[in-house]
Amino acid sequence: MGVSTAVTLSRPGDGIALVTVDRPPVNALPVQGWFDLADAVRAAGRDPGIRCVVLAAAGRGFNAGVDIKELRRTPGFGALLGVNRGCHAAFGAVYDCEVPVVAAVQGHCLGGGIGLVGNADAIVASEDATFGLPELDRGALGAATHLARLVPPHLMRTLYYTSRTVTAAELHRHGSVWEVVPREALLAAALALAGEIAAKDGYLLRLAKAAINGIDPVDVHRSYRFEQGFTFEAGLSGVADRLRDAFGNGTPRPADQPGTAGTNTPEEGAG
Repeated sequence: MGVSTAVTLSRPGDGIALVTVDRPPVNALPVQGWFDLADAVRAAGRDPGIRCVVLAAAGRGFNAGVDIKELRRTPGFGALLGVNRGCHAAFGAVYDCEVPVVAAVQGHCLGGGIGLVGNADAIVASEDATFGLPELDRGALGAATHLARLVPPHLMRTLYYTSRTVTAAELHRHGSVWEVVPREALLAAALALAGEIAAKDGYLLRLAKAAINGIDPVDVHRSYRFEQGFTFEAGLSGVADRLRDAFGNGTPRPADQPGTAGTNTPEEGAG
């Protein structure tokens, strides 16, 4: 029996909704968890009294991607299809949210976590936050679309091919992280930024969000679905199962060795 996923929606301030994910130990989400997250973000955005959403997580890290254990114990391709659709729904809900979304990121932000923050409007991160796509080590592909929104193209490719991570400070230098703060100050900092945004006129904010999405040079929905086709191909080929089994059994890989950007990934979860 897996650990349940709690996705809660609260209102910590005037015009602000807080969506919090809590699935110990590392916030690696099962299929239903991704859909629950999508529903919560959509509900917050539809609320006419909400002018900004903060997306946060409880525990040691923001998100470790999909629940690999669920993929490994589910026969056939039902779980793979489920997480493909669930991730697409959750990432899309963040991007299409009718009001701006601020991501509050602590600890690890991996795989699906990159999909969430890459589609957010702003990111506030703790000093210990690390970001990366360990997909090639986990038998998957995807979310390069979203990593490309955080770093320049050649860095995105290098991070993707090596499964390395980058720190919040590095992303701050690239301009994709708004602010880096001590972990204990993370939620307050994210809520402060959300409060500044929520002080604007709600109707105009919704127009602004739609306008900014409309001028994006890349269609994130189409781009990510294109990537997911190759994820499914990896599943059909058998290479995905082989790499997931190696990961689940603790088989070391060269990419796990220390490097300049680090590869410190949780013991479960993937993109």
